[in-house]
Amino acid sequence: MPLAASDALDLLIQAHQHNRLAHAFLVTGAKGSGKRQLALGLTSHLLKCTPETALTHPDVHSLAPESKSRKLVIEQFRELEHALRMHAHRGGHKMAIVFEADRMMPQAANAFLKTLEEPPKNTHILLLSEHPEQLLETILSRCVAVQLRSTGKPERSQQEVAVSELLSRFYETRKADLQGGLWLAQQFQQLLGSAKGTIQSAAATAFKAEEKQYKQTVDPKWLEQLEEAHDAKTEAAYVGERTRMLELLEAFWTDVLLLQNEQPARHLPECAPHAERLATELQQHDALRRVQAIAGMRGHLNMGGVNEPLALEHGILNAFAPASST
Repeated sequence: MPLAASDALDLLIQAHQHNRLAHAFLVTGAKGSGKRQLALGLTSHLLKCTPETALTHPDVHSLAPESKSRKLVIEQFRELEHALRMHAHRGGHKMAIVFEADRMMPQAANAFLKTLEEPPKNTHILLLSEHPEQLLETILSRCVAVQLRSTGKPERSQQEVAVSELLSRFYETRKADLQGGLWLAQQFQQLLGSAKGTIQSAAATAFKAEEKQYKQTVDPKWLEQLEEAHDAKTEAAYVGERTRMLELLEAFWTDVLLLQNEQPARHLPECAPHAERLATELQQHDALRRVQAIAGMRGHLNMGGVNEPLALEHGILNAFAPASST
């Protein structure tokens, strides 16, 4: 029977207090059910930190889709397994949280089976999934299922809130011309810069903790390789964050297309009034062109070797300013 996230968390905490907490859980539920809140709540309880700082704790190892295809790949799980084999930095529990676990590639899932079945001591693994039916049966059979019911309140990500607020400010205070488009591009790049800073800060904290642990015991060349691996992981995390934020811009124009086809907007509710107005003002082919402009920009950026500010400026102008202004 599906539970409210708060009730499920209470049961897990009680299980821990009675030394009956399983080592692997599959937390499922629709968007808005509180999967993330449950994961951070249990983590903060076990590691004695706050939910807000849980993901930056040195003994918390999280995975999310980072590749261009938005899949969880085998290399990510190999890094996770390596991290989980190490001693806890603070001598207590270690946590592994896999977001969007249903995006796990079959090779990654098969490589993770042994760790999932027999994780290191004092290690707990949480797989979060909106679509558990897409997971391999071998993964499902190794986890205790925790099914959450929807609260009816959307589970809003920080990116979704920030992009929604930015688009609302754009349409409420600016004109959709060249000057307005440049302003939007600049503001969007500031959001990306803030996200990148957060990712880099968390990565630096994780590297510093790992470096301190192994500096006296390993070859210096290994530490250089470790730093290179952290740099690559940080860049991949940023690319994934950038992709998610660009997908939100694309989702805005998808809402416009949905409204033009007499369907409700589904993605950015705060922006619904602006999407409704544009749905009546624009031809359908123009709205489609703007969706394609964002998708094309996203693909172009993911190719690498691209001047990011120029690519973002060009793509946002094409999508949010009239063609005559670009």
